[in-house]
Amino acid sequence: MKRVVAAVIEKNGKLLVCQRTRHQTMPLKWEFPGGKIEEGEQPRDALRRELEEELGIEARIGDEISRLQHRYPNGSRVELRFFLVRDYSGDIENRIFRDVRWSDPKDLASFDFLEADAELVRDLAAGRLI
Repeated sequence: MKRVVAAVIEKNGKLLVCQRTRHQTMPLKWEFPGGKIEEGEQPRDALRRELEEELGIEARIGDEISRLQHRYPNGSRVELRFFLVRDYSGDIENRIFRDVRWSDPKDLASFDFLEADAELVRDLAAGRLI
C-alpha cells in the first residue's frame, strides 16, 4: 500500500487546491498538495519536503486532521494522512501543477477531486475538521 501525506493549507479562511497536469496519473483531477512518504521518512518530514518541492514554501506542519485508506477501481491502495498547515514562509509558487487556486471551503464540491479525497472534501465543505 502506498503511503501518502497531503496538506490542507488554510489562509484567510480559504484552502489551497491543486490540479494535476494532463500527463500525471488521474489527469486534471484536483487534490491537496503533498506526495508519497519515502522509505524511512516520517510523515511530517515527507510533507515538508513535498511542499518545498511542489510549491516552494517552508511549512510548519500542524495537526493531522484525517487519515483514511482508499482502494481505487484498478486495485491500487493508498493510505492518506492529511495535515493542517496554517503557517509557512515563502510565496506559493506553482512548480508542478496545471493550476493552483484558493477556494472557500463551501465551494470545494465544485472541483473534480480525486476519489480518495472525497470524504475529506465533504467534511471541509461542511465546516468540519478546521
